Amino acid sequence: MSIDDCRIIELPKIHDPRGNLTFIESNNQIPFEIKRVFYLYDVPGGSDRAGHALKTCDQFLIAMSGSFDVVVSDGKQSKRFHLNRSYFGLYLPPLAWREIDNFSSGSVCVALASNKYDESDYFRDYAEFMRARWSA
Repeated sequence: MSIDDCRIIELPKIHDPRGNLTFIESNNQIPFEIKRVFYLYDVPGGSDRAGHALKTCDQFLIAMSGSFDVVVSDGKQSKRFHLNRSYFGLYLPPLAWREIDNFSSGSVCVALASNKYDESDYFRDYAEFMRARWSA
């Protein structure tokens, strides 16, 4: 994984005077099959979320409401992405360390994942992530 593999993807936006519509299909707008969906909400001001990397799971994060920042690292470089539109999302391949911060009031972060939850797929310690990432 290179830091350049983490990227913003624009989703289809169908304009309608009654309200816009955006859709996501597995292996179409995003490069994986969706096996799990979860969301973060009611995050207290000043709080951070994530602080981990996934070993084999792809994720796609969307700001469904409000805004937040995602700081991604491959262990050598880092990059900050600002998400604030429901028709843009951030693709995160496996082995991308992520921190989510700067949540606006009322923000909702939806995450689409390629795998069901498996605690053994997580690096929750940055030093362990670095050893595994760069020892090969």
